[in-house]
Amino acid sequence: MVAAGCAGAAAPPSASGSAAVPFPSGELVDLSHTYDQTTIFWPTSSPFALTKVADGETPAGFYYSANDFSAAEHGGTHIDAPVHFGKGRMSVDRLPLESLMAPAVVIDVTQASATNADYRVAVEDFSRFERRHGTIPSGSIVLLKTGFASRWPNPETYLGTAERGEAGVAKLHFPGLHPDAATWLVSNRSVKAVGIDTASIDFGQSTLYETHRILNGRDIPAFENLASLDRLPPTGSFVIALPMKIGGGSGAPLRAVAVVPAAAASSAR
Repeated sequence: MVAAGCAGAAAPPSASGSAAVPFPSGELVDLSHTYDQTTIFWPTSSPFALTKVADGETPAGFYYSANDFSAAEHGGTHIDAPVHFGKGRMSVDRLPLESLMAPAVVIDVTQASATNADYRVAVEDFSRFERRHGTIPSGSIVLLKTGFASRWPNPETYLGTAERGEAGVAKLHFPGLHPDAATWLVSNRSVKAVGIDTASIDFGQSTLYETHRILNGRDIPAFENLASLDRLPPTGSFVIALPMKIGGGSGAPLRAVAVVPAAAASSAR
């Protein structure tokens, strides 16, 4: 799909008199998994449920459909707001839109993750990326591509276990971001958000959730359970990640998309 085109046209002036920034053009890539009965949630979280309220012809003769839904904040493709692990930090509804839209860089650790389900993205992974693609730009969204999205929606291979409850938490095995690398990132680069294609920004065996605490403590949200990062180039795409605006929410379902310009898509092949 290609984003249609105001990108090539002159943008109308804003109220302040300056020209508005045009919407980027390019291929649209959906980075979100669908919410349904197969959606993966944390072993101790309530899963997604859709209850049919109406589906059929009304007495007045027209068709009408409606449903109720329920789910934990943290499951499926979702956002961790800074308040998730940062006392007094921003909740979902307080996040500025600017922090949810930015150019993206994709750190590829699929090879390491394929042979080690407990792999943690290291400072060296960032250094290797920067040697090849330049310094991570200020104001970027950093996306960590482990390749685990290809295992969705099988919890046995995606999470390391299909077991529910606390016993299931102890058996989780999937890659995450090492706390040392998170510390390096927030200390040396200015990023808007960090996303990953696994169930948590901390690896599955974490018990202290240090990476969450480091990022959230700096008001940096995390995007988890992302899809289709394999369709993005290392640089050049633009991500828009908009959560449900839950008042006071520590997290929320996330509809994330990337816009990949033709030039960036070509360079990634």
